[in-house]
Amino acid sequence: MNSGPIRLLLVEDDEDDYIITRDLLREIGTGQFAMDWVTSYEAGMEAVGHNAHDLCLFDYRLGSATGLDLLREVRERGYRTPIILLTGQGDHEVDVEAIRAGASDYLVKGQITATLLERSIRHTLERAQTLEALRESEERYVLAVRGANDGLWDWNLKSNEVYYSPRWKTMLGCQDDEVGSSPDEWFKRVHPEDIERVRKEIGAHLDGLTPHFEHEYRMLYKDGSYRWVLTRGLAVRDQMGKVTRLAGSLTDITDRKHFEEQLLHNALHDPMTGLPNRALFLSRLTDAVKRSKRRKDFLFAVFLLDLDRFKELNEKMGPPFGDQLLMAVAHRLELCLRGGDTVARLGGDQFAILLDDIKDVSNMTRIVERIQAELLVPFYLVGEEIEITSSIGIALSATGYDNADDVMRDADMAMYRAKTMGKARYEVFDVVMHTRAMARLEMEAALRQAIERQEFQLFYQPIVSLASGKITGFEALIRWQHPKRGLVSPNEFIPVAEESGLIIPMGRWILKEACAQVRAWQLQFPTHPPLNASVNLAGPQFAQLDLVEQISQVLRSTGLDGRSLKIEITESIIMRNAESSISLLSQLRTLNVQLYIDDFGTGYSSLSYLHDFPTDALKIDQSFIRRMSVDQGSVE
Repeated sequence: MNSGPIRLLLVEDDEDDYIITRDLLREIGTGQFAMDWVTSYEAGMEAVGHNAHDLCLFDYRLGSATGLDLLREVRERGYRTPIILLTGQGDHEVDVEAIRAGASDYLVKGQITATLLERSIRHTLERAQTLEALRESEERYVLAVRGANDGLWDWNLKSNEVYYSPRWKTMLGCQDDEVGSSPDEWFKRVHPEDIERVRKEIGAHLDGLTPHFEHEYRMLYKDGSYRWVLTRGLAVRDQMGKVTRLAGSLTDITDRKHFEEQLLHNALHDPMTGLPNRALFLSRLTDAVKRSKRRKDFLFAVFLLDLDRFKELNEKMGPPFGDQLLMAVAHRLELCLRGGDTVARLGGDQFAILLDDIKDVSNMTRIVERIQAELLVPFYLVGEEIEITSSIGIALSATGYDNADDVMRDADMAMYRAKTMGKARYEVFDVVMHTRAMARLEMEAALRQAIERQEFQLFYQPIVSLASGKITGFEALIRWQHPKRGLVSPNEFIPVAEESGLIIPMGRWILKEACAQVRAWQLQFPTHPPLNASVNLAGPQFAQLDLVEQISQVLRSTGLDGRSLKIEITESIIMRNAESSISLLSQLRTLNVQLYIDDFGTGYSSLSYLHDFPTDALKIDQSFIRRMSVDQGSVE
């Protein structure tokens, strides 16, 4: 920086703001600053190119362009003049972006004082001087011997000969006498995909567009392999500004590149199976969607695959077994696909498959049937024979998609449909399925509102003793009094409540309300034995870790004796994990509640295992009675 006044360039298209800036500089001190003022982006770029200023002030608003655009172009052209960006109120994001783009500081118009402006200018210039000194030191360092690990080169542009140091040659596996002094000894070893960019970078530096030359690319090793290198160089100019030499260094960065590639691979692949993860799958699916919009004949399909009963197996056999099963499934899925297809693990036991550029729907059908057949073959893991099936949802590009998320949404709907239709099958998404899914979402939203607005009621079905003809208790049955639809059948809303998890708060309310009501009736109508309450537990409720404490707390708060509460759990829920069910039922026993198995005969239906469960009674489904009357051999 000169010893005279500090030379400033103001790029500002508003004359009033120019006058404000000029007056602030005068307030700091007359003669300290010499400011040039230009009013446009183009004039600003030209003035910066003259390299005649110590510091630039860019206004953010410059007609159709912005000061941020000007800042970026200045930095892209290699100019290092420090720049302060002047922004408006509420431009915090612009301020942050300006610093990232290379601004030294930013000031907010309307809040600038003479003191603040002077401090910013002084700080920016001091910082620029420090950075320039560091930069000059780095450039000298590039031209110096950089130790045994870097190769050196010195290109004499007058004679067009290059000196390659012994280390430069050995880094490429060459003996000293195997490399001449021609620039071609360098360029002929550059990877064909990289050579054009290398020449452009060198050319830009020789033309004065960049402060130095620095580029990463691949070079041919003597054994025919390619290694990643970093080349840095600096042009030396004569008194007339003409480049006479270009010298620099060569650094082997192969290990670093491989490490970066491994990091990238890890970020885009499932660590357990090695398959692409969700991020990579969505990236490839996005590309497929774009191709389908460009080409009318391009067809793709997405499978969303979920393993049936995997959660049960994982809980029963343990996570290490579950991991082995997932890896085995991943391997089989890969064997079922074509070379250009993608199979990814999205998480848990869910996989996604992208069939890229299929000919027609029959092509897709063959592959999905191949997958199902392959998964039906038993797995042999840790001495166990495991049979597993899958539910698959399919979305076809023929539907006409604009983005990957919509494809995944529809495939998920189809997979959900496959599960509700009995599992071990596949479903292809269609409009009817979409309508059903939207209805389910509407039902879930309405249920959430119903819980908040307390629209539920309990109906009590009397339980009568056949021996005495007297009422001994009541079964609590939930009903939904919808403000517009009236009473809604439980068959409509209970499945949605279970799938969405809303059955948890609903179940707590049912339990507390039923216990409180029956206790009130006990006090009003004392009988011996006292009236009891029967309450059904859904699967998600039975899986709660604090279920025993919940029931205990309700009994305490309502004053109902545990012996007056009957808990009913369906056979299918208990048999999902018999071992853990026995443990939980035993804990419930400590509360003195009665335990009933409901809907017996609709599932496993074996009387022989009942003695293992600490239950009090069965509620036998009529379908079981009908089967027994038809097939006596089914009775154990």
